[in-house]
Amino acid sequence: MALRFTRLLIPPGISGFRAGSTVLTARIHSGVPSNLQYGWLAYMLGERTTPRFSKNSKIITVDGNLASGKGALAEKLADSLGMLYLSEPDVNYVNRMTGEKELLDTRFNGNCSLEKFYADPMSPDGNSYRLQSWMYHVRTLHYADAFEHLLTTGQGVIMERSPYSDMVFLEAMTKQGYIRKQCVAHYNELKDISICEFLPPHLVIYVDVPAEDVHKKLLQTGKDIPLAYLKSIEESYKKSFLPKMTDHCEILAYDTVQAQDIEKVVEDIEYLKFEKGPWPLQDDVSFHHLRMLVEDKQRVASLTCTADFLPEVTIGAHEYDETYHAYKSLPGKRYAPGYNVDVGDKNIWLK
Repeated sequence: MALRFTRLLIPPGISGFRAGSTVLTARIHSGVPSNLQYGWLAYMLGERTTPRFSKNSKIITVDGNLASGKGALAEKLADSLGMLYLSEPDVNYVNRMTGEKELLDTRFNGNCSLEKFYADPMSPDGNSYRLQSWMYHVRTLHYADAFEHLLTTGQGVIMERSPYSDMVFLEAMTKQGYIRKQCVAHYNELKDISICEFLPPHLVIYVDVPAEDVHKKLLQTGKDIPLAYLKSIEESYKKSFLPKMTDHCEILAYDTVQAQDIEKVVEDIEYLKFEKGPWPLQDDVSFHHLRMLVEDKQRVASLTCTADFLPEVTIGAHEYDETYHAYKSLPGKRYAPGYNVDVGDKNIWLK
């Protein structure tokens, strides 16, 4: 299965980015240093998360339809509030997270294509659902990176979309007939067993742009995405996602003009009390367990993998074996980083 193959791509113990922080290293020999990750011993010796927190130690997501201007708003807000901005991940996020110098072939990266989805959303090879399930997987890893940064540094994070809002695309695809009802059941199972391990964002900011305006803007960039699909995304946001999130986090909504007034948006955020959802109930113990989870990206990746058979995302044993050996034959992939002669690693016998 395309998702399960991620086990080959994320080396055990890999840590996400640590923007704005120093990663301590320890060396036993002269080889590649090992990251000293936060763990049980650090917690027992007094390492705590809450002392780092300030009023802006928040997870904020900016949501909206395609080309709604959510990225520009998120970046400007992060700059104004002194928070870290995380742009929306794409299908190649795992490649970037693992430090690939060149993007790997799609068969090692979800085996799906966004371009193909836009060109042929009804493709009989199952690309549409493969793309959707892979993007949920990627958003979960991205969300874990945001939490790792927050819990490690205390700096808040503003990001585009999250695993919580990913469902708007699933509902839109379903309504347009791009995926089967069995795919919906599979997606819901993946989400049920993974999203419960995280906390919702403190705040969701929704940029409300009519689907017709989004469609015109996309046409100007050469992307002819069906208006009906864009309307389904907008409807899912307003009728499903936002009502569900109201009890779990704060919600702010702006139209295109209002979203450009950054000072007003910052003022609105400062007036919020952030008393909704599970965040007020958290303490250093719960943050400790969450921090242990989000630092282990292989464990996070495993949350979005199930043993269910679904033709769209399942591959046979022979194809899996062929893909595995093809991956291992790539430069620098046969052994652990630092131990591959084919990419110029030296003094291997000393490591």
